[in-house]
Amino acid sequence: MEDNDIVALFFNRDENAVLKTKEKYGGLCLGIAGNILKNRGDAEECFSDALMALWKSIPPTRPANFKAYLCKITRNLCMTRLDYVTAEKRSASFEVPLSELGEVLPDGDAQGEIDRVEFAMLLNEFLSEINPDQRKIFVRRYFFFDSVADISEDLGLSQSGVKSSLLRTRRRLKKFLTEKECGL
Repeated sequence: MEDNDIVALFFNRDENAVLKTKEKYGGLCLGIAGNILKNRGDAEECFSDALMALWKSIPPTRPANFKAYLCKITRNLCMTRLDYVTAEKRSASFEVPLSELGEVLPDGDAQGEIDRVEFAMLLNEFLSEINPDQRKIFVRRYFFFDSVADISEDLGLSQSGVKSSLLRTRRRLKKFLTEKECGL
């Protein structure tokens, strides 16, 4: 079933919309949730919450890219859940991808100069300018929190090749943000 057809089911308040979404994107969303949460039960709960969020948001929202919309909802719910689960302790497996970006992202002092929405727009602009292979590696690592091993296996690259690509992309991102005067 095409995404437009699924969205139409949501607009018609047809419960089959949830079933069709689960059939088509359940594996993808559970993979995202599993990469972030590292707990199958929490991942399944977040996916169920994502389906409920879809039901509540469509209509009135008509997403231009249903798959991306669902992935973003799932990811955001997982991040909220992760914050809750790790409130008193830090998860080393989650901190690794974000610590890699630490040298690139604006620090707390720069927050007055750049807000989250502006940063998201700049990041999207940057990602649109890099080649598709680098973009795929970058997004899988820092948006979906895939491991370097998983990325290298799925893309048929060596782990050192993936790490090198990530390093080069982070450097380019830092240069890009510096040129845009983002307080780095």
